[in-house]
Amino acid sequence: MSPLAHILALTIRAYRLVLSPWVGWHCRYHPTCSQYALEALERHGALRGGWLAARRILRCNPWGQCGHDPVPERRRG
Repeated sequence: MSPLAHILALTIRAYRLVLSPWVGWHCRYHPTCSQYALEALERHGALRGGWLAARRILRCNPWGQCGHDPVPERRRG
């Protein structure tokens, strides 16, 4: 993982430790948005993984869908 991806992952872990217990455990997707973000950062790096995580968080709303939504596999190029 790149240094920027590590920094982003630290902020997500801090959210899970500090804010997540206050917000509650009502996630519409599996894996949860924070777990999805950590996996996306690990698999795709800071830029693409951050973009995937941001898109997922924007989809997580009362009018969005729900269910199983895994992180896409890394593209082969």
